[in-house]
Amino acid sequence: MFHSTPDCGLGEAPLIVGVDEAGRGPLAGPVVAAAVVLCKPAPTGLDDSKKLSAKRRSLLEPQIRENCAWGLAAVGPAEIDRLNIFGATMLAMTLATQRLVAALGREPEAVLIDGNMTPQGRHPDWRWPDARPIVGGDGKEKCIGAASILAKEYRDRLMCEAANAHPQYGWDRNKGYGSKAHMDALRTHGPTPLHRKSFAPVAQCDLFATG
Repeated sequence: MFHSTPDCGLGEAPLIVGVDEAGRGPLAGPVVAAAVVLCKPAPTGLDDSKKLSAKRRSLLEPQIRENCAWGLAAVGPAEIDRLNIFGATMLAMTLATQRLVAALGREPEAVLIDGNMTPQGRHPDWRWPDARPIVGGDGKEKCIGAASILAKEYRDRLMCEAANAHPQYGWDRNKGYGSKAHMDALRTHGPTPLHRKSFAPVAQCDLFATG
């Protein structure tokens, strides 16, 4: 399921969408975006997912999923290689927001996006011209913090599942980032279909893989 709204409604919360992504930098796996409208009262302790412990994120994620409105989107390595990572991120943000708005059945009052750019003018299907970028928004706006938690937790699960099929790369630990163990495995085994072959470290290791 890639979108949901709570059965009990959102209370008196304004329809302000927070959008964030996880997974721009890794060498493998998808980039994931989430869009969230908070319920009222919102879950307590929302913040930038990178500042929260894994235990805290795991407690907050089900609260967000059950009590808030949200949309998720994952764009895989083939699309990342075709579009480049920036274009794939804009696509993921657009899809996540579309899914959230479809679940709500009405347009939001505002869209707040973590970072210094929005998909406006950068993806043809983005239709919210007043979307506002906020640098460090995942730590400043609770709706963006909630989106960052959903995106990271969902992507982390995908990478742990992928590690079962490709255990030599250590994705359950490094989540696709270029750790030493991951790079050593790339040099030995070469890339998998989940690797981003347009990323220079993957392309270079592919040339010299030994087995």
